[in-house]
Amino acid sequence: MPHGPEQLLLELFAIFVAAKVGGEIFERLRLPAVLGEILAGVGLGPYALGWVVPSDTIHSLAEVGAIFVLFSAGLQTSPKDLIRVGRKSLMVALGGVILPFILGFVYMKLRGDRSTEAIFVGAAMVATSVGITARVLADLHVLATRTAKIILGAAVFDDILGMVLLAIVAGLGSPHGLEWLHLGVLIAEAAAFALFMIFVAPRIVDRIQPGVERLSNENAGLVLALAICLFLSWLAAKIGMAAIIGAFFAGLMFSDYSPEWDLTPRVAGITEFLAPFFFFAIGSRLNIQLFTGNVLVAAVVVTILAIVSKAVGCGLPLRGEDWITRLRVGIGMVPRGEVALIVALVGLQSGIVTQPTYAIVVFMTAVTTLIAPPMLRYLFHDEISEQHQDPSVAEVQL
Repeated sequence: MPHGPEQLLLELFAIFVAAKVGGEIFERLRLPAVLGEILAGVGLGPYALGWVVPSDTIHSLAEVGAIFVLFSAGLQTSPKDLIRVGRKSLMVALGGVILPFILGFVYMKLRGDRSTEAIFVGAAMVATSVGITARVLADLHVLATRTAKIILGAAVFDDILGMVLLAIVAGLGSPHGLEWLHLGVLIAEAAAFALFMIFVAPRIVDRIQPGVERLSNENAGLVLALAICLFLSWLAAKIGMAAIIGAFFAGLMFSDYSPEWDLTPRVAGITEFLAPFFFFAIGSRLNIQLFTGNVLVAAVVVTILAIVSKAVGCGLPLRGEDWITRLRVGIGMVPRGEVALIVALVGLQSGIVTQPTYAIVVFMTAVTTLIAPPMLRYLFHDEISEQHQDPSVAEVQL
């Protein structure tokens, strides 16, 4: 599809309709719609049928879609709930960083790859895609459960740790080497940002709430929330974290006023339009032609290690929890996404990671993203059944 300005609307139409049709088919199969949206990108993207080749504009729109997926999830997560599960979420995140990195590094070394390539693969196996995880939990209408809050909190911490690890591996690929001062500043900024947004920001909203109520604009609450979402997304990216982390904290900041200002259903309408571009773009990055011979074998092994390491590494820290909760959290942390692809891309662009190794990471990212939703649907079967019996507990879809 040509990428002239006059083709943008046609490209938007093709991607939106394809993603929504794919999502509808999968929902009829009682599977999360996100699977259909991703597979629409795989099938119609440049490496399969080639009918739709997302332009830079579409990829930018996809990033905005990811921001609103996380903003919507944050609106449905109270800061008090996140604080309540914060310690467990942090332990889950640490377990989900250490074990995948070790297994990925060791396997790549055993098959004869260089240490630098092994480090990049291990780093790519670390970060859970909080955007995909949030969408799957929303599709299943289980965002309100305690287990989902542990998963979301852990995924946010995991992404922050993933950004720190990305700074380390990027330093390895830089001709100037690793800058420890820059890394220390990044860690301090990330910690300060997270603590401020969880403990202080909601109190700021409490203070300004009377002033918002007096504004003549009947959508003043929504306008303010959207403005803060965009600003915090930019700020998070500016200090070296993912923009989606800022968006999640923005939602968290306004979650207590979401019912009063009717934010959740109105933001869900925006998300319903933008999110399909994000998931279609993820699918369109998968080049299935690279997977032959040893590359395919390595890709399958790395993918299995990626699934097992998250399931075990994230489940073990949950002492005192029953096995189903541990398994739900572990599988909820399985999907990789944009951070894994960014890590691999940094290595590829720096000349440290080869095309086959990059293909392995993309394969691992795609399969972990596709396999987690049906597994989560099965593991949350009891909660889903309860919602069918009592529709009033269902959440707004992202």
